[in-house]
Amino acid sequence: MAGPEDILLTDRVAVVTGGGGGIGRACALRLAEFGADVVIADIVPERCEEAAERVRERGRRALAFPIDMMETDRIRALIAAADEAFGRIDILVNNVGGVAYKPFLEQSERSWRRHIDLNFVSMLCATQEAAPIMIRGGRGGSIVNVASIEALRAGPNVAVYAACKAAMVSFTKSMALELSGHAIRVNCIAPDHTITPGGRGNRSGPVDPATWRVPTPDEDDKMRRVIPLLRESEDVECADLVVYLCSKMASYVTGDIIPVDGGTFAASGWVRATTGVWTQMEGQRPGR
Repeated sequence: MAGPEDILLTDRVAVVTGGGGGIGRACALRLAEFGADVVIADIVPERCEEAAERVRERGRRALAFPIDMMETDRIRALIAAADEAFGRIDILVNNVGGVAYKPFLEQSERSWRRHIDLNFVSMLCATQEAAPIMIRGGRGGSIVNVASIEALRAGPNVAVYAACKAAMVSFTKSMALELSGHAIRVNCIAPDHTITPGGRGNRSGPVDPATWRVPTPDEDDKMRRVIPLLRESEDVECADLVVYLCSKMASYVTGDIIPVDGGTFAASGWVRATTGVWTQMEGQRPGR
């Protein structure tokens, strides 16, 4: 039977891609708080080092590795550096990603190839490089892929991004089977509306909430009507699920895709009308 100590990740080594901001940064810090040493990969050097310093403040070792995750040679160097620094890898969080909003018929080939490289190919490369190190260690491991709720539903104007995230879901299930004999568990989380630096206009430089754009009352109202739990997710709420999936508490969980969306996928087209009543169309009676 599991006990409270089984949530701890003491002395495990985690690699977090896109770990300098948003969900990735929250994952890096929470993993450290639960006992892991952390390798942080991020394209913004200041964010990379700042997150690493926050890990060290929590009493754990950290390695900052500035990287463009669209460059597979650099991904291989990242995993090699993690192995050289710590001699093991127990956790891989494939978090890096990004999207530009545009109808697919207006999207250039360069754009959709960059979407594929960043959101999907980076995960393939990092997994292929890290998994053999986990196997070599003989202790098993945990891989968590950070997809999006768009992996499970239509994504108009983000079609290639949504397709990449859907591919991530399929890859998660396949790897869960391929790696199961080595006690490596592979799972996927699917966030939706989450408060992140990029979503608040802080796309470059250090993470600084003081500079973030504040949603207007109208934007806030619309968001509350879309999300059953009436608010956007805090990035740490995604990170807490990642910690669980990497711990012994989730020792029998693999191949799963878990939404972290405040209920938006469950709503599946239902929204709150301005009256507060759930409906599929403003002004239409529920059930009609």
